[in-house]
Amino acid sequence: MLLYVHVPFCRSKCRYCAFHSVVPAPGQMRRYVELLEAEAALWGRRLHRPRVQTLHLGGGTPSLLPPALLERLVRALRANFRFDPGLEFGMEANPESAADWTMMETLGRLGVTRLSLGVQSFDDNDLALLGRPHTAAQAEAAVRLALGAGLRSVSLDLIWGLPGQRLHHWLANLKRAVRLGPQHISCYGLTLEPGTPLELQERAGGLELPDEGEQQRMYLQGGEFLESEGYLQYEISNFARMGFECRHNMGYWEARPYLGLGPAAVSTLGARRWKNPEDQDAYAAAIRDATLGTDAEPLDSQTRLREMVMLRLRTTRGLDLAAYRQAAGRDLAAGNQPMLRALRQRDLIRLAGGRLRLTRPGMLVSDAIIANLFADLPAAK
Repeated sequence: MLLYVHVPFCRSKCRYCAFHSVVPAPGQMRRYVELLEAEAALWGRRLHRPRVQTLHLGGGTPSLLPPALLERLVRALRANFRFDPGLEFGMEANPESAADWTMMETLGRLGVTRLSLGVQSFDDNDLALLGRPHTAAQAEAAVRLALGAGLRSVSLDLIWGLPGQRLHHWLANLKRAVRLGPQHISCYGLTLEPGTPLELQERAGGLELPDEGEQQRMYLQGGEFLESEGYLQYEISNFARMGFECRHNMGYWEARPYLGLGPAAVSTLGARRWKNPEDQDAYAAAIRDATLGTDAEPLDSQTRLREMVMLRLRTTRGLDLAAYRQAAGRDLAAGNQPMLRALRQRDLIRLAGGRLRLTRPGMLVSDAIIANLFADLPAAK
């Protein structure tokens, strides 16, 4: 099983972020850890202290928790879940809260093996536009400190397609990242989420986004550069040195069961999915009344099949056609020959070794390709 813990606190809200996060009030982080302890105990009893292969602390900004509270949280998890000896223990952090040797010592002592740093850009103008609470210099200092702390893997998150950004700016960002020597780099295209300050500014005509051609060049040439530097693409947005792929995220894309703890955390166990309350008081009441997970949404066969196609095609391994045939009761290739032939001719897909894979140009238009495949999926059973 995968275990995810949502830590919903940030120093400030970034201008592009739609995830559930709040600026903590005095005492709120301690109260959160107390509730997390209770929720971990609840699920430990319900699931008979289940075995966990990967643990990920996300958010929000988990590194905002003081070391004493972070240690307390991890103790509660160890008491209620059985960690595999080869556990991948990942944690997200922002540079301004991670550039601290005490924090790094704490992470090492707790057994963190993978640190994901939300750098987003090495350009101070970009960072100001995004509302990030750190500078480029702080980001570089945090990366160097993390790499020197002995963690097995350090990953950097970067965003491309920013307002005013051009190809040479994006490649310069990637070159600075590569020079620092992380084991993993995630590259996300900017998404203007409804209601965020950046989306409202763009709707008012106050943002100049790169045109479609420029964004395509950023994605394609950025991927080519990273692979030339030894970072292999294994998912639409993720590149890693050999052996440093994120096992936790791979578990999501392979539809493995996962349990989410914390406010707004999502869980999928068996054919059921649910989301914890976002509000801390409602979350506390659900723990007290043991109602977490009782309003789960059943996932029908069509939903599971759609998610199999969507998630597998995000990865460079692609979709196993035999597994699809077994789940759907029909052959995907035989039912979509004209479309698949056209996609192959345009170098958007590969069909080989019993798998359907998107090429890097195909990943740029993955939503359209997957939507066309969905149009021919069988009805729910």
